[in-house]
Amino acid sequence: ALDQATKSWAVSALDDGRIIHVVWTLQFALGFNSGFAFSQGQGFGPFIGAAAVVVAVVIARSMVRATQAWSAYGLALILSGAIGNIVVRVFRGDGWLHGRVVDFVDLQWFPVFNVADSCITIGAGLLVVGLFHEQRTLKKNGGGSQ
Repeated sequence: ALDQATKSWAVSALDDGRIIHVVWTLQFALGFNSGFAFSQGQGFGPFIGAAAVVVAVVIARSMVRATQAWSAYGLALILSGAIGNIVVRVFRGDGWLHGRVVDFVDLQWFPVFNVADSCITIGAGLLVVGLFHEQRTLKKNGGGSQ
């Protein structure tokens, strides 16, 4: 919900090329991405959207089976971010899965991103921590491979 609200705000507040300087290098500037991470794969929107739906289903199933809270929360954040970007692809375009993701958080030294992208990145970090913690627990209990 936060992702969709901020994307709607960005489209309405920044649509005329307006840039809002926040602090240091952080600014809000509207951008659109029909590809995937870091604007790769431009023009493959329908394929990327369909693949994202499949990945979201797989993540949802994995989340239910997660044994570590870190991993479950990480997968939940990744899933919420993926859904946030899928919704935009479905509902903000000229046709099914032809929408472009709305990006607006601009650090000026990193690719422009949005709240969903942040959820995916933070979730991936939590997933790594969860997997590391699970591995340490297995080794501690004698279940790890040598």
